[in-house]
Amino acid sequence: MAKFSAIKEHVYNKIASGEWPENHPVSSENALASQFKVSRMTARRALQELADEGIVIRTKGSGTFVAPIKSQTSFMAIRNIADEIRSRQHDYASQVHVLRRQVASELIAEMLNIAAGDEVYLSVISHFENDLPVQVEERYVNPKLAPDYLKQDYHSLTPHEYLCEVQPLTEASHQIEAVAPSQQLCQWLHLSKPEPCLRIHRRTWSAKGVVTYAVLTHPGSRFSLGGHLQF
Repeated sequence: MAKFSAIKEHVYNKIASGEWPENHPVSSENALASQFKVSRMTARRALQELADEGIVIRTKGSGTFVAPIKSQTSFMAIRNIADEIRSRQHDYASQVHVLRRQVASELIAEMLNIAAGDEVYLSVISHFENDLPVQVEERYVNPKLAPDYLKQDYHSLTPHEYLCEVQPLTEASHQIEAVAPSQQLCQWLHLSKPEPCLRIHRRTWSAKGVVTYAVLTHPGSRFSLGGHLQF
């Protein structure tokens, strides 16, 4: 393991174990450099990557602190939301609102590379972290590529898990926007009043074509995007 990765793993473990709760101070660059016998630059890189991922908050003159606990994901990666939540040692659950066949509108047909009027599968599911919904997933599926999609129990597995099994992911595209939630979304997200939400439009491909078009909506107070690029 690279030295800076060992520092990151150390911080992850402190947070996951509960030893370092929200807003707990994180060891300084100098302290980490001494503890792991690395340069201060290496320690700084580790802390900066953790900050980029939203795990810690760095404030000039004050130090580094554990970030408030809210859902975090990387806009550069496609991960199973259940795995993300469980990796934070939190409880995952789901609620299925819609699971049905319907006719593809022009927009959905364009997203799936099919003809308008063709049949598509639709699922709408809320994903929960510690009893609070952090995402409403509205997913349109090409039936030709996942014919048994509607037969699955999405309380015991996620659509992502099932689709990766039957049509392994080869390509994806994302569009991200801020939106005001509808009354229905407020109900599904358990919002007592509307608040800004982050919405991700995602298309995924397998070797056989476009498999799904998903609209993922998250309440801004419970979700953040983060990532780190290395060149």
